[in-house]
Amino acid sequence: MMLASDELRVVLVTIHQSLRKAIDAVSFDAVLSTLRIAHRAAAAWNLARPRIGVAGLNPHAGEGGLFGDEELRFIGPAVQAAVAEGIDARGPFAPDTVFMRARHAPGHPGEFDLVVAMTHDHGLIPVKYLGLEQGVNVTLGLPFVRTSPDHGTAFDIAGRGTADPASLIASLAVARRLLLGL
Repeated sequence: MMLASDELRVVLVTIHQSLRKAIDAVSFDAVLSTLRIAHRAAAAWNLARPRIGVAGLNPHAGEGGLFGDEELRFIGPAVQAAVAEGIDARGPFAPDTVFMRARHAPGHPGEFDLVVAMTHDHGLIPVKYLGLEQGVNVTLGLPFVRTSPDHGTAFDIAGRGTADPASLIASLAVARRLLLGL
């Protein structure tokens, strides 16, 4: 799962599950697999050699094991393995700052083309904060293009005539760009 906007692209290692289960699901293999998928998928965005920033799981990316050791045991080694495969991955970085470093804003190109985040909310909060109406969910690793609005189905307002179609329109535009290789 990648949530994308013009300013930020985030790929998730874990998706819809409880935080406890998500933390337990962060492993060397899960992180490395996500880095590989993100790297391959970036070609569809015309990024032959994407710069991938990797967010840590813990505050301050664990600060050398002081606040958790997942960065030392799984995330850092997976980043190193990805680099050995020729993937331009860097990190793990503190999750509270890596998204700012990756953000593409007018007059300020991001340091990274995308960020790999460990959990659903770590990764989606910054993209949604930048503009729910522009966010697009892109499913990676499929043999076809699949996009959807980043906010989901909005069942809570279905049939009321109050939904903003902007994210749906953005998801169709992204699908078109991906299909046409633009």
